[in-house]
Order: sequence, then C-alpha cells, then structure tokens
Amino acid sequence: MSELRWNPILREWVITATHRQDRTFLPPAEYCPLCPTKSGSFPSEVPAEEYDIVVFDNKFPSLQASPPEPSLPSSDLYEVRPAVGACEVILYTSNHHYELADLPVRQVEKLVQVWADRFQELGDRPEVDYVFIFENKGREIGVTLTHPHGQIYAYPTIPPIIERELAGSKQHFDKHGECLFCRILRDELADGRRIVATNEHFAAIVPFFARYPYEIHVLSRRHAECVTDLMDDERRSLAEILKVVTQTYARLWDRSIPYIMVTHQRPTDGQAYPHYHYHVEFYPPNRTADKLKYLAGSEAGAGAYINDTHAEETAATLRSIASSL
Repeated sequence: MSELRWNPILREWVITATHRQDRTFLPPAEYCPLCPTKSGSFPSEVPAEEYDIVVFDNKFPSLQASPPEPSLPSSDLYEVRPAVGACEVILYTSNHHYELADLPVRQVEKLVQVWADRFQELGDRPEVDYVFIFENKGREIGVTLTHPHGQIYAYPTIPPIIERELAGSKQHFDKHGECLFCRILRDELADGRRIVATNEHFAAIVPFFARYPYEIHVLSRRHAECVTDLMDDERRSLAEILKVVTQTYARLWDRSIPYIMVTHQRPTDGQAYPHYHYHVEFYPPNRTADKLKYLAGSEAGAGAYINDTHAEETAATLRSIASSL
C-alpha cells in the first residue's frame, strides 16, 4: 500500500509505502537480482546473459502509474492522495563489482544520455511534476542491493528541497536579473579556493555552505535548466567530471566510500523556470576515513546542519587528488 499524506505543519507531502518492507536486502553476489541471467544460473531481473545499461520499473515502487486508492479518506486537516508517479531502476553495467568511478567515460556518457531520455519521457507525463534522478551508494547510506545502479522517482508534486531552491533562485533572479547559480559559479571560479575540478563545460566545487565535509556540487558553466538542455559535448563533459569526482572520492582514503548523488533540474509541471540551473550534488557521509557524520538532533530535528570542517580545507584536499588523475 502506498499513498501521499499531507503534513499541514511543514506543508509537505510524505509518501507511505508499506509494501517496501519486503524488498530484497543485501543478497549474496551469486543471487544478485540486478546481474545478468546466465545460462543455468539464478534468474535475475534482466533476462539476458549480458547487457550495457538497463532501465526497468522498480519492483517495490513508492510511486506507481496506477496506484491503489488510499487506505484512509481525506479530512479537513489531513489530505490523502494516491501515490501516482513512477519509480525506475538504472543499471550502470552488468559487472557486479564495478561502481561509477570504474566505468569508462564513454559508459558514463551513455548513462547521461539515458538520464536525458528518461527525464524527457517521464516529464512528459501529465501526472509528473518533478523527475528526480539519484544514486544511493554504500551500506552506510542504506542500500539494499550492491550492484552499481541508480534510481529515478517521478513525483506528482515538487519535492520540498527543490521548492526551496526554486524560491531562493527566483528571489535572486527577480532582484538582480541573473541566475543565482551562475553568480555562485562565477564567484567560485574567480576565488578558486573551493574548486575541486573543472573542464570546458562543468565545474565541481565544495560549496561555501557545505553541510557535509566532503560535499561536492557539479554545475554547468552554461546556463541550462535540465539535462535535456545540454548539447552533446556538454554531456560528454558532464560524464568526464562525474568520473573525476567519483575517482577523487575513491582515492581520498584509497577505498570505495559511500555517497548520495542527486541531480537537481527544473520541474516538469509546464511552468517556466528561467531562474533555475541544472546541477548535480554529492553527499558523502564520511567526516574522516573511519567516522561518519550522522544526522543527529540539530540536523534531523531542527534542519540546522553542523559541519566539522571548512569548505576551503576539504576542497584543497580533494583538488590535490583530482588534479593528479
């Protein structure tokens, strides 16, 4: 059972999806449901002995094209809606032991093309207001399958964090007549202290306001609202810098580290968003090689993040690694 429940205090929707309690949890590699189905072996979600990139509907979706009716009726205080939308899984490679950092640039470029394809198709659906592309990597993040993959949620509403970014960027645009993200990138490139890596079309920075010690934002140099706005050479540049960022993380402590990767782009609700800017954000939970940053009282209860480091210092560390790749 899945449904949308309205929180009238925070004025945001919460998705309940009780059937997800039964989803597959960290199976052994030989029973991975995301690996190819080899002859005579365990049947997986992919009925082929080899594949390049695969996209399919999540077996345990929080949002569905034809969701069930809510378990409770709406009241004048608590609104309830069907959890309409879509949840998809993207398999990056058939190799179970790879991760994004291991893929050749050409494969990452194909992945970006797939993002664009899915953004276009899902965003064209009248019930979808926002297409959210992301990756959860590592057991520390809570992943239930270790095969390299990402996900797409097609929401019937604009999620709260995106709403706040839209409001902030709109306020700056109305006041100054320019994109807030373009201004940030221009100032960061001029300053240089928080730059991790750059190429012709993208820049990776540790934001001045980083919430996680090794948080990185990747911004397009040209103003673009979504992945489908990117030209072919820009998509290749995005693939190149995503590989640099993930390889930098892998070499930070000479091992694979967990992270959340999210793409932020304009909504698909038919409105105009000239003030918004396409970017990718990475949130690694590590604050040191062997210590995690937990979202405790101040973060989880008040929404006020506490970062134990300065962005300038962690950016210098990451930049020294990235420049050696």
